[in-house]
Amino acid sequence: MSTGYELKAETRDRVGKGSARAIRRDGKIPAVIYGDKQPPLAIAVSYKDIFYKIHGGNFMTTVATINVDGKKIRVLPKDYQLDVVRDFPLHVDFLRVSAKTEVNVNIPVQFINEEKSPGLKRGGVLNVVRHEVEFICPADKIPDSIIVDLDGVEIGDVIHISKVQVPEGITPVIADRDFTVATLAGSAAAKSDADGEEDDAEATPET
Repeated sequence: MSTGYELKAETRDRVGKGSARAIRRDGKIPAVIYGDKQPPLAIAVSYKDIFYKIHGGNFMTTVATINVDGKKIRVLPKDYQLDVVRDFPLHVDFLRVSAKTEVNVNIPVQFINEEKSPGLKRGGVLNVVRHEVEFICPADKIPDSIIVDLDGVEIGDVIHISKVQVPEGITPVIADRDFTVATLAGSAAAKSDADGEEDDAEATPET
């Protein structure tokens, strides 16, 4: 779980495109805090802080504290908008959270022990079906990633979510089926090696 961080912000008296442009010219980004049965709060946050948080990784899975004019609010980033050409942030939505809040988050899938997979050693190809999996998690216990161990995985094996060890207290949003996370397929080279082994076995005279 990533370490939380604090952002300073100020309230926005006006909203709309004209106000948003003025905020961006001032080196800030318009944002909104919503949820927890409270009215939305329009704020402005530092462009520099948000840029580095977004591009630094784990932005959407890390709970932050926003200091709004001296009042601290715990939030989780839920959405952000980037400029389609220059890829810089334009707007951020934050969700209010507490220790009891459960959230839906997309958690990245990380694969380990590739060197211990017999299938990969034989030239197999890992086909990642889901680079992220959506889970229901306590806001304070969102893992940085879900680990898939490839130790012992052979060509033809299918890795379902039921075979992936996930931290206690989090559950997949898709609960009605054992969906596929990845498969290990045979490459053309691996198939040729297997065919060659079969030919050698057939050519060996019986004793």
